[in-house]
Amino acid sequence: MKKAFVPLLVVATLMFAYAPVMIAQAKFESTMFLLQKIMYFHVPSWFAMFTAIGISALGGIWFIFKNDKRGDWYAVAAAEVAVMFGVMGLTTGPLWAYKAWGVAWQWDAKLTIAFLLELTFIAYLLLRKYGGPGSDKLAAGLALFGMANVPFVYISVNYWRTIHPKTSVVPTLPVDMGTALWFSFACFLLLFTLLLRLRVQPCFSLCC
Repeated sequence: MKKAFVPLLVVATLMFAYAPVMIAQAKFESTMFLLQKIMYFHVPSWFAMFTAIGISALGGIWFIFKNDKRGDWYAVAAAEVAVMFGVMGLTTGPLWAYKAWGVAWQWDAKLTIAFLLELTFIAYLLLRKYGGPGSDKLAAGLALFGMANVPFVYISVNYWRTIHPKTSVVPTLPVDMGTALWFSFACFLLLFTLLLRLRVQPCFSLCC
């Protein structure tokens, strides 16, 4: 991964430079028009956060059962990145909602669970910093709890009243909109990979 970092950084830079072109070329949504294009930032932010949460939880499992500090390093680094992407999602969402639906925030199921998920990983980082001896494994358990909540954030729109559209919307997007969205997903996943590497690398350097 160390040798691949620079090539991946170049690819990520080129992808993020081209992403606005794809987004601009995608069709306007029939009711929100230009405003809808925030979707290409908002949705991938959450997708990247969910990925980071999964890595954090898996790193925690690795650390708990193998007592391998490398798992803990990945868990902490991924938790930090998860909080960052969560802030992006929680910022862009209300901005989009206020203009689209006239309300920035409602305490519906999806928004409430998403907010609690962000607080879970803020608590994770606070626990790691101030929890003292044993906080590493306790935090790993907290990451597992956070990962268990991810599916509820995703499927909540299908089962509870919410201002969000259902999950069935994304598969039915027109080809150009869907292509731009999946390209944005790829950009954010690549960004997540690079950020994770940047956060984990100092740990490996200190150890080795």
